[in-house]
Amino acid sequence: MSVASVAGRRLVAALGMIVAGVLAAGSTAHAQSAWPNRTIRIVVPFAPGGASDILGRLIAKELSERVKQPVIVENKPGAGGTIGADLVAKSPPDGYTLLLADVSVVMTFPSLYPNLPYAAKDLIPVANIATFGLILIAPANTRFNSLTEVIAAEKATPGKLNMASPGSGSSNHLTLERFNAAAGTKIVHIPYKGAGPAVNDVVGGQVDFTLASGSASKPLIDTGKVKALAVTSLKRNPLLPQVPTVAEAGVPDYESTLWFGLLTGAAVPRPIVEKISADVGKVLSSPVTRERWQPIGIEPRPTTPAGFDQLLAEEIRVFTDIARGANIRAE
Repeated sequence: MSVASVAGRRLVAALGMIVAGVLAAGSTAHAQSAWPNRTIRIVVPFAPGGASDILGRLIAKELSERVKQPVIVENKPGAGGTIGADLVAKSPPDGYTLLLADVSVVMTFPSLYPNLPYAAKDLIPVANIATFGLILIAPANTRFNSLTEVIAAEKATPGKLNMASPGSGSSNHLTLERFNAAAGTKIVHIPYKGAGPAVNDVVGGQVDFTLASGSASKPLIDTGKVKALAVTSLKRNPLLPQVPTVAEAGVPDYESTLWFGLLTGAAVPRPIVEKISADVGKVLSSPVTRERWQPIGIEPRPTTPAGFDQLLAEEIRVFTDIARGANIRAE
């Protein structure tokens, strides 16, 4: 074979690779510019009825109106939220499967439990949705009228009181352990498979306390089904202005707030992530959204992917230390 023939074949092969690359790039660019052109699903890794489920359905409704495509919520509870997180981490990297979760699911669990089927690097931040404090609620017939009474009783007989949470290692659980450390108490943690079942057992009197969002707890408080004892934020909740903060109840400077945000698989192209984030940001910045969310005590907190990433980095340090200090294990 002549040198010219070999060179010609190499040239043809090289041109073929270039053309293939251009076509692939064009296909990817088209997919990115066309997003979304079909149903988007938001995976909530907890049972229906909790703060994440409420937020998921709120943002799904608003985002669907914005992008003119169906946005559905899919509850995938279990293992403290890690089943749902793993599903999203392993979904096709096209931006049509999102995770609505908190710091425990996204970062704390992967850093503490190396045998999980996904790692923190398998999920990337899209946008923060909201940040809020939790309400400590007890059965309506509880003997306690204040958190101060709870602290005194618990110190008198350590380990006799208990609190339900959406799961071992959940943000609610970590909030309890932060409180135990700050107040010098030993309230026993009881894990459930979601906030809804935990709240139901408080209403039924099967457990002493749980922590719930303002939107989930207010109807129960207003109808006398539960009693509110404290809020975990530094400021009182506008929905429940009569309920004192933990700090006001005698634990100085105590604050523990939750954030919930949208994440997706790490392999999703950056332009799609930015597009989703921009659409979510416009939804959260809309006066209509704020009007709809204000009556249930949720303040939208839009961020860019970079801003959300920074929030994650700060939260992971705090909550990982709490989890390790309390010897928390996923169940």
